[in-house]
Amino acid sequence: MSMAIPYTVEPRPDTGLNNVKIGIWLFLASEVMLFGGLFAGYIILRVGSTDWQPGSAFGLSVPLAFTNTLVLITSSVTMVMAWASLIRKDFSKYRLYMGITVLCGLGFMVIKYIEYTSKFSHGYYPSTHIFLALYFTLTGLHGIHVIAGMGYNAYLWGPGAKMWETAPEQFTNRVEASGLFWHFVDLVWIFLFPVLYLL
Repeated sequence: MSMAIPYTVEPRPDTGLNNVKIGIWLFLASEVMLFGGLFAGYIILRVGSTDWQPGSAFGLSVPLAFTNTLVLITSSVTMVMAWASLIRKDFSKYRLYMGITVLCGLGFMVIKYIEYTSKFSHGYYPSTHIFLALYFTLTGLHGIHVIAGMGYNAYLWGPGAKMWETAPEQFTNRVEASGLFWHFVDLVWIFLFPVLYLL
């Protein structure tokens, strides 16, 4: 007897969701626990540190971080527009908006690269101070998530888009799930920006 979970396009009667959406929400719940634990660690280490210094002491650039915030918010809007274009069956607009989303992710990582190289050139490493250990851990893990989301979105823009011709509803569901992950990544940054750069 096979125990495989069938792929469903229509919402399941017991949950009101399709399997893709259930899966992504369960995955995002684990991601909330991961970042929640790191934020809790940040609070404990900040409160317990005897020589806490804010990010400004290490040259963190608020304008660059604010620019990154705008870039990610823009990418969330274009991600929604990409999904909405598929709902309207306008594949060419989907390709445009998804391409912009991927480029925004790339722009975010370029700015992060500039920030990281600036820190390293001034001799600021995770081992330099407790704040920098937290900064590099939180932003580094977030950056890995941006790269993963950007890579999958690029796949959905490129070779994965062939599925639109054979199974458009499944493809639309995949784009929606990818969008939920991307919005989560953006939301994490919206918390990281004030915690690390402004407080």
